[in-house]
Amino acid sequence: MSKTTNKFSPEVRERAVRLVLDNEGQHGSRWHAVMSISAKIGCVPQTLNDWVKKPEVDSGKRAGIPAEMADRVKALERENRELRQANEILRKASAYFAMAELDRRSK
Repeated sequence: MSKTTNKFSPEVRERAVRLVLDNEGQHGSRWHAVMSISAKIGCVPQTLNDWVKKPEVDSGKRAGIPAEMADRVKALERENRELRQANEILRKASAYFAMAELDRRSK
């Protein structure tokens, strides 16, 4: 689960991205369009710029890791972390029971 809250709904994000793409020609550059629209919706320009780039990355038009791949990597990292923790617990339990068996035999 994300530690940050999403202030903007997916609908607002999609609309803002569409506004940037539709109004890009009216501004000197995409960045100027992003700055103008981000001020109107109340977000940081870099955030809106990231929203605009995301579909381009996902479709392969821009270099980067697609969202689907990033989600898969994140899930695998979480699973890996959980398996390492389980292995550590099993290793400690094994050592504890081995010591208990040695203690039992020595009596």
